[in-house]
Amino acid sequence: MKASELFLRALEAEGVEYVFGIPGEENLDFLDSLSRSSIKLVLTRHEQAAGFMAATYGRLTGRVGVCLSTLGPGATNFVTAAAYAKLGGMPMMMITGQKPVKTSKQGQFQIIDVVDMMRPLCKYTRQLVSGSNIPSRIREAFRLAMEEKPGAVHLELPEDIAAEEVHALPIPASYLRRPTAEEKSIRAAIKMIEDAERPLMLVGAGANRKLTRRSLRQLITKTGIPFVTTQMGKGVIDETDPLFLGNTALSSGDFVHRAVDAADLIINIGHDVVEKPPFIMQQDGLKVIHLNFSSAVVDPVYFPQLEVVGDIANAIWQICEGITPQDHWSFERFLEIKKAGDAHLMEGADDSRFPIYPQRLVADVRSVMPEDGIIALDNGVYKIWFARNYRANSPNTVLLDNALATMGAGLPSAMAARLVYPKRKVMAICGDGGFMMNSQELETAVRMKMQLVILVLRDDAYGMIKWKQTNMGFENFGLDYGNPDFVKYAESYGAHGHRVASSSALLDVMQKCHATDGVHLIEVPIDYSENDKILNHDIQELSAAV
Repeated sequence: MKASELFLRALEAEGVEYVFGIPGEENLDFLDSLSRSSIKLVLTRHEQAAGFMAATYGRLTGRVGVCLSTLGPGATNFVTAAAYAKLGGMPMMMITGQKPVKTSKQGQFQIIDVVDMMRPLCKYTRQLVSGSNIPSRIREAFRLAMEEKPGAVHLELPEDIAAEEVHALPIPASYLRRPTAEEKSIRAAIKMIEDAERPLMLVGAGANRKLTRRSLRQLITKTGIPFVTTQMGKGVIDETDPLFLGNTALSSGDFVHRAVDAADLIINIGHDVVEKPPFIMQQDGLKVIHLNFSSAVVDPVYFPQLEVVGDIANAIWQICEGITPQDHWSFERFLEIKKAGDAHLMEGADDSRFPIYPQRLVADVRSVMPEDGIIALDNGVYKIWFARNYRANSPNTVLLDNALATMGAGLPSAMAARLVYPKRKVMAICGDGGFMMNSQELETAVRMKMQLVILVLRDDAYGMIKWKQTNMGFENFGLDYGNPDFVKYAESYGAHGHRVASSSALLDVMQKCHATDGVHLIEVPIDYSENDKILNHDIQELSAAV
């Protein structure tokens, strides 16, 4: 068979369902083989969007999402998506084309060293120089992409290698069980928890694994220890749980940070330092247990006293089996802070001002989305509002990026979620700045006949940076822009456009859009004028008073 045929068979053997991307001249053999494969091509309008979709597929399924580009400019457009997958811990494979490597017919036209370019961003990057090596290269790439911590891998398939005749076969996937934590570290963790007076759990993205969630739920139920989550740990445990204290959406000063300050032991489960550290360890008397697949990365603000390294689910299960709840544990301070924090989060949920107030926006979205509904957030100041105020009932129902924190990922991520979960309600929530970075994918969503709702929050500025600019005492400069008529813009792609003219109208429009087939874009003017007041001064004062 042709090497490109072998490549597709190897992908099929790995369980690949979709290839997201844009083929070029150097991919034509691959494209021809793909046309006869069980794998579906999702043709996008930009390679960056294809990469975001592949990474999100990996995030939701735990399997490797695959994306395709040509050489040169197509490959360079994958760079942001590669970083997105690397920092976010999402298994993703990038396949890029290349000119023939055995002969040259166009000199250096479009040729850059893509393998070397990808090296800092990928767990594995190789150029294929023989069709016979395809099975082993693909197997190794998939193995590394899924190995903890998951991330991006890359294979370059040159045009002449893809056309080779080969006689190899795919290599079956190997069976893997992760190493478990050493018994002495488990005993040491149990002793530290039992000796503490005010233990607190911090749940990060690494805990978002099916077996880990189950073990963690059992540990919380047995011990009654309260917990907080990082932004990428949202929904690992149902956030309506009475022991949930909040989300670390702000860098400091929020109610949840008062709870962290009150703890004398933090059980740090699956947190990665790519997210902003939600606590500073230099406070007196604080001890930290690092519980993760890999050892801690020590820096001036994170230097745990105990590391429990190994399979997280197994480590939590062992701790749960061996621990005895203690009479001297005291959680009153945590619950007092929770009560004050919850009351604060309710403020503004029914505010009628227009443009819409952020708290009202979050409350209305929460009321229209079912427990298993998925919101995919782009990057902007509204991400803080949703992280703080939106209660996630189930895992992977709030897709946000607090690792690379890139703009432009919201719409492609929502589209990937729709493919993975075709029967669940999915909503993309984007600022006008982030939406326009990949808005061309509206055509992809329409062409694929997706049922999808997109909120575009309009403030005609890069609002997150504008808030920071104001907060830091700078004059307003360089962050305002114009926008298209979003209703007409959506309609030009064949989508349905809606514009909200009052706060009271938003809920009704969202409900109608979710009940109607097709792609729906809702333009929502939003008022960020009090961001600095609410997210800085008010919270500092209110939480300090608790």
